[in-house]
Amino acid sequence: MHRFARDLVLSCLSAVAVAPTLAMAATPTDQEVLAPIQALFNGMARYDKNAILAEVQPEGSVALLREGKVVRMTLAQFADHIKPSKDRIEERIRDPLIRIDDDIAMVWAPYEFLLNGKVVHCGTDVINLVRDNQRWVISGISDNSRNNCPSS
Repeated sequence: MHRFARDLVLSCLSAVAVAPTLAMAATPTDQEVLAPIQALFNGMARYDKNAILAEVQPEGSVALLREGKVVRMTLAQFADHIKPSKDRIEERIRDPLIRIDDDIAMVWAPYEFLLNGKVVHCGTDVINLVRDNQRWVISGISDNSRNNCPSS
């Protein structure tokens, strides 16, 4: 038991030591890349087609992997796909891996999709962005989906 307690304390101290590093990992440039993604999710939650379109290149592509099949559409078609409803929808990402090279960026992140506050599916989002007129916009989205999500 003594060894277990010591290991637990060391694990906690390691986590505390790493936490500031993770908090600082989100550079201002990383935050700029994440901003249109969060704005897209906010637009989806409001069922606001114009807000969604403001964050994307409409001709960009979407590839949604559902039940072993790829559903393809443009980002404009995706915006049309988000139809107003009384249901509350929300998409959340966590632990994004962000890669930036000059005017292109990629974000790889696990996500959860909530319907009326309950996780209905989860998976991984891969979002490509380009800098256009000094601002980051989404040029492509791929994601997979599964229903066996850990409870949040």
